[in-house]
Amino acid sequence: MNAQSRTVEAAASTPVASPLRPRRRGLLDRLFSPFTMTVYALALGLGLGLGSAYEVMRGEYPFGAARIGPWHTWPDLGSGRADPYARAILAKRGDIPLALGEGLALRATQDSKGQPLDAACTYRIGALMPPTRLWTLAAYDGAGQPVQSELRRSGFTSAELLRNPDDTFAVVLSPLLQPGNWLKLPGSGPFTLSLRLYDMPGVAGAWKLGAEAMPSIERLECGA
Repeated sequence: MNAQSRTVEAAASTPVASPLRPRRRGLLDRLFSPFTMTVYALALGLGLGLGSAYEVMRGEYPFGAARIGPWHTWPDLGSGRADPYARAILAKRGDIPLALGEGLALRATQDSKGQPLDAACTYRIGALMPPTRLWTLAAYDGAGQPVQSELRRSGFTSAELLRNPDDTFAVVLSPLLQPGNWLKLPGSGPFTLSLRLYDMPGVAGAWKLGAEAMPSIERLECGA
């Protein structure tokens, strides 16, 4: 075998590198470079943070709730201890919280047995209320707006309420006509009750009241 044949044979036996390999490695290096991964991590964190904040602001205040029977209250809303999420929700809703010396605001989305409030059902609220100079009770629909009906009433105040001889009371919420203190519901969908107690004695600790001191929310019937 001459020298030229040996040279051709050696060249043929030498592996030839694929021209695509360096290009592929360069693309992967660019995709997974420290700068690209840093930008990706920042974008992911920003998206998750904004998404979670948006979901939190769509619901109730996430921290500091106190439960009294079927009612919930957030005693720090009207103080300097309100957390940033609570302040953002207040700004979004345009609500004005009661300060600790002014009263107590409570909300209910369930009845006294823990069932979600449904505008297709009939409820009785009563019969006692904690000592207070004035209180208001109002119903809001699933969109957070006062319930609408041809009666043009979405709530009651203690000043206009019909009471029993023993000073107890009952407010009936129903899509059907009811005697006494009747608040008409729209007939379907979830709703929320808002109770505000103004000028309570010892209001700073009023949120520690027991469930027996608060009005119950009793479901009577559902449907026609």
